[in-house]
Amino acid sequence: MVVVVAVVIVVVAAAVVVVVVAVIVVVVVVLVAVIVVVVFLIVVVVVVVVVVVVVIVVVVGVVLVLVLVVVLIIVLVFVLLLLLVVVVVLVATVVVVVVVVVVVVVVVVVVICCRCCCCCRRRVVVVVVVVVVVVVVQVVVVVVVVVMLVLLVVQCLLLLLLLLLLLCLFFLLLQLLLLLFCCC
Repeated sequence: MVVVVAVVIVVVAAAVVVVVVAVIVVVVVVLVAVIVVVVFLIVVVVVVVVVVVVVIVVVVGVVLVLVLVVVLIIVLVFVLLLLLVVVVVLVATVVVVVVVVVVVVVVVVVVICCRCCCCCRRRVVVVVVVVVVVVVVQVVVVVVVVVMLVLLVVQCLLLLLLLLLLLCLFFLLLQLLLLLFCCC
């Protein structure tokens, strides 16, 4: 009888040990599985975030390169227009100076040669008035053109500032991407 009780106690004790070990193994396996799943989800989320950031940076980079090309083309066009306007202003100024010199010479010649003829003097007065009006209009046009040139230069500078700000934005996004890689 004592042997039977001892065998029952050993069997029960062995069963309890097996059950406890099985529970511990199940708990450990479940914990490891949960940890693996959580780590896997974290890795998936980090990879997705990195891919999204890389795609955003690449898209922004491509957009910035396109914007850079467009801005450079616009600046080049503005510079060419600026040169064209400068040439036109210089040519117009030379023409005005030549016309004024010719008119002064003609007026002096007419005044010296035709002292008695009032008709010539009236013509000279009309020509002088017309030349003065033309010169005044030319001066006004030159002033307007110079103001437009200044505004054009300011616009080019603003476009270059915009380009610089866009490039700074791109480099800041690259820095954020590098920080994301360093932190992960």
